[in-house]
Amino acid sequence: MSRITKQPDGPLIVPDNPTIPYITGDGVGKEITPSMLEVVSVAVRVAYGTHRQIVWKEALAGENAFHQTGKWLPDETIEKFEKYKVGIKGPLHFPNEGDIPSLDATLRLTFDLYAGFRTSRWFLGIFTPIVAPEKVHLTLFYENVEDICTGIQWQKGTAQAEKFMHLLTDEMGVKSLRFPESSSFGIKVVSKEGVERLVRAACHYAVQHDLPSVTLIHKSDMMNCTEGSFKYWGYELAQREFAEELASGKLVIKDCTADSFMQDVLLKPEEFSVVVALNITGSYTSDLLAAMSGGIGVAPSANINFETGNAVFECLHGTIPYLAGKNAVNPSALILSAVMMLEYMGWHEASVLISRALEKSFEDGRATFDLARFMPSGHILSTTDFTREIIERIEGRYKER
Repeated sequence: MSRITKQPDGPLIVPDNPTIPYITGDGVGKEITPSMLEVVSVAVRVAYGTHRQIVWKEALAGENAFHQTGKWLPDETIEKFEKYKVGIKGPLHFPNEGDIPSLDATLRLTFDLYAGFRTSRWFLGIFTPIVAPEKVHLTLFYENVEDICTGIQWQKGTAQAEKFMHLLTDEMGVKSLRFPESSSFGIKVVSKEGVERLVRAACHYAVQHDLPSVTLIHKSDMMNCTEGSFKYWGYELAQREFAEELASGKLVIKDCTADSFMQDVLLKPEEFSVVVALNITGSYTSDLLAAMSGGIGVAPSANINFETGNAVFECLHGTIPYLAGKNAVNPSALILSAVMMLEYMGWHEASVLISRALEKSFEDGRATFDLARFMPSGHILSTTDFTREIIERIEGRYKER
């Protein structure tokens, strides 16, 4: 089995037959993951013939893993994602109780996948509330392991919350707590190293893809020590490491407060290309951009460490229990996440085949229920029919029905 590797400060090295682990996922994951695997495999075959092939290797996580192994995220799964560097996963259910953390967060923290990486573009034929959706073409980088992701928090009434309250009020002289005895607490963490590597990745991406600007989204007006430092360190990094690109006009670095951005990106999305934010702002921004381009059903996502090369690709939506097993769920988000994965690997020809097939299907009004119901003359397809149609379009044998 061939492995994707990466040398320090070097590019990703992808063999012609890389092994890529995948997690099927829970709920609708059992339907959308097989769809994605089949579509990607066909696209790779059509693009490269016998010269390239992905060797898929299943890894267990979520309910399926718990029933088979007694663990929600087995060590073997962690080892597979570490060994093979790049992987993809369906949505996972996890018990929202006790001290069991989110499985998604565990993967991000385990591999230090500091960059939440999401693209937002409109496909012709998809309904969106935006008047000019063709102007929506943005890439978001947001902090994935710091900010509120550290999980440093204490619930009201616990000994830890009381101790922290006394630290603030008695030892540090904090007077701004209105109701200290009944407060819960959370700590927002922002490091210079974390900001620099995130902004560096965003600037590299903008330069490599000939995108005109990188915009830092922040709330420095309210949190100067954290959000303000994010803005300051971001500018400092860009001016130090991308001075030539800034001087030549190849790259522009700018900033915008989060509330202003939420308005501006709706009114004039064409003014933004690459945006960078800390975690909480990035989470809000991500769903906003998804809505602008047609909804979470066509919203791909990735979690990447651009220094080590480790990456986990995933869809934004959850397990959607009420749709599970009904052959009605839209697999597009996970398929588009796989498109991002192919682009990350440098397999652009295969990624283009998939994107074009999806867009042509949407343009013809042929999609799953969540999208087709809003399309003029929309034709509702089941998950399996939609998958088959995308494959036929990729193979060039689709016939109008």
